[in-house]
Parts: sequence; C-alpha cells; structure tokens
Amino acid sequence: MPKLRPIAFVLPQFHPIPENDEWWGKGFTEWTNVKKAKPLFKGHYQPHVPTDLGYYDLRLPEVREAQANLAKEYGIHGFCYYHYWFNGKRLLNYPIDEILRLQKPEMPFMLCWANENWTRRWDGKDDEVLIKQDYSFEDDQNHMRWLCEHVFTDTRYITVNGCPVFIIYRHSLFPNIEKTSRLWRKIATEEFGYKGLYLCITESFHEAIKPESIGFDAAIEFAPHQVMKEVIKPTQFNKWLYRLKHKKNQQYSLRDFKLGAQKIMQRDLPSYKLYRGITPSWDNTARKGMQAFVGIGSNPNVYYEWFRHIVKTFKPFSSEENFIFINAMNEWAEGNHLEPCIKYGSAYLEATKKALEQDE
Repeated sequence: MPKLRPIAFVLPQFHPIPENDEWWGKGFTEWTNVKKAKPLFKGHYQPHVPTDLGYYDLRLPEVREAQANLAKEYGIHGFCYYHYWFNGKRLLNYPIDEILRLQKPEMPFMLCWANENWTRRWDGKDDEVLIKQDYSFEDDQNHMRWLCEHVFTDTRYITVNGCPVFIIYRHSLFPNIEKTSRLWRKIATEEFGYKGLYLCITESFHEAIKPESIGFDAAIEFAPHQVMKEVIKPTQFNKWLYRLKHKKNQQYSLRDFKLGAQKIMQRDLPSYKLYRGITPSWDNTARKGMQAFVGIGSNPNVYYEWFRHIVKTFKPFSSEENFIFINAMNEWAEGNHLEPCIKYGSAYLEATKKALEQDE
C-alpha cells in the first residue's frame, strides 16, 4: 500500500496588507482577533496563545522556514495554502509569492482557491461584502493561465501523475463549473503542455457531490464543517451553562466535537474518490464573539483516535492519490491549529506523528 501524504491547510493572513489596514485598522492580521478573544463561560479556553512559533509574521522567510520544519518534523508531507483571487486581484499573496521567488522552504505545496466573496467575516460580519467574487469564463481562463505560468511550474508543487493538484473551496458558487473545468484542462494541456490537471472540490458546508459529475477528479472531506454538526442540548449536567447563556443573552452555539468525530469515523463512504479530512479542534470565538461556534470535548486524544482511524482505514486510490487533509496548521482565530499553544503544547503534532506511525 502506498505511503500516505498528510497535507495541512495553511492560512496566510498572518501579515498586514493595505486592504486590511483600510478595513480593520493599521497592522491588522489574524493575530489581532486571536489576542483579544475572551472566554464565553467558565473553563472556556480563550484566548489561544501560541508558544513555539509565537505571534509570527509570514512576511519573514525564517518564519516560513520554521513553520515548514515544524510540520515536517511531525510527519506532515506538504502544505495547502489558501489562495485568494478576485478577477485578477490577489489578496494575502505575499507569503506564496516569496516562497516561489526564493524557492524556500523545501516544502511540497498546493493551492486551494477560497472562492467566496471577501467579507467582514474576520470580525463576524459575513453579510458585509468588501470584494465581490464575480465569475466569468474570461476570468477562469486568465486565472488558469496565471497558475500554469507562475505556480504549477514550481518543482515543489504537488502533482498526481504529473498533473498539478488544484482545489476549489465552494464549487456550488460557480455559474457553470463543468464548463470552467473543461476550460482549465484545455488551457493546461494545449497552451502549457501539462499532462493534465488534478482538480478537487471540498465538501464545504456539506456540499457533497460526485466530483466526476462536474469534471473534477476527487472530493476532500472538509473536517471542520463535518465535525461541528452535533448541537449540544441542555441536560442535567450542563443546564447551568445554558441558564448563564440565556441570562447574558449570548448566542453562541455549543457543539459536541467528540460525538462529531465519532460519527465521521462511522460514515458510510461514497463510491467516488474522497480524501479523508481531520481537524484538531474548533472554536471561532476570536472571530465571532458571542455568535461563536464552540466545539466541546476536543483534545489531542480525540484527535489521535480520529487520525489513527483514518490512517488504518483509508485505502489510497493509487500510488500518488494518497492524501489525508488536516485542517489546519494555523487557523488560530478558529481554534483550529496544529501549531503549539500554551494549553496543549505540541500534543496535536505529537498525536499526528504517532497516528502516522500506523502507516509504516
């Protein structure tokens, strides 16, 4: 059986950009919200405080190097960077541009296009659009030409049988995704000479569909959305928490993370190619405040059992179709990070390495 390739999603919003300076104030980064988070109830772990890497700035090459080295030390094969494209305008692109320019770090990578409107979701206001995602076939072609010329040529870029892997976060937002996928493949092969593309969709917001029905090769289990389905209801053991919540008129939602993980492990797998996903924990209090979704019961042991289950049961589709997706390396404002923190240290990374030893 081919050895698994664990891929960790990486959020690039750990450096200031002019747009964020304008919208949220000078020097805004993901850390801005992370630092100001407050506990919503007794025993609630907030704020999440980084240890080993600190409050880093991804503009610095030594930081990107340290992040990659940390991941590799614990068995992570590569990174999947979120990619933001709006009709030719890119946001949060400095880290990946420097990775391409400097050819460092020596870390395999791929891109996932976060193809939503750019809203004020960084502070919980999803309905306020700052940059709209306008789709057109002309832009689809320009986008793929840019990727083929500037990104897919990198020798570190992850491929399947020589075909660059490219992921779409929300396939349902495209007006005609089938035509888009055909255009992309034609450009990659006929204009740039690639063997092809390996196109993936995520099962974000529970949007499960046969990828081949829209011209894609595989789907990816988007673990945060899957694991947070189970709402915790008032019981004799936690009714005090709900009374307090009601008294303070707080709207946050408590989710049973452990039960969610168990149900994912029991999931009947589809007939199409689906790469399994896993997430360390979830708590977006730093972004949403009183409207947060908080996963109760997450810890390194739950994560380890979930990861070990995937390692033992996932059968790669071929020698190179062998990915497991970890979401995420560093989504600190959503309480979703492998990177060491003050509460758990490197326990999530250690659990990752231990689970992957089942594959050896």
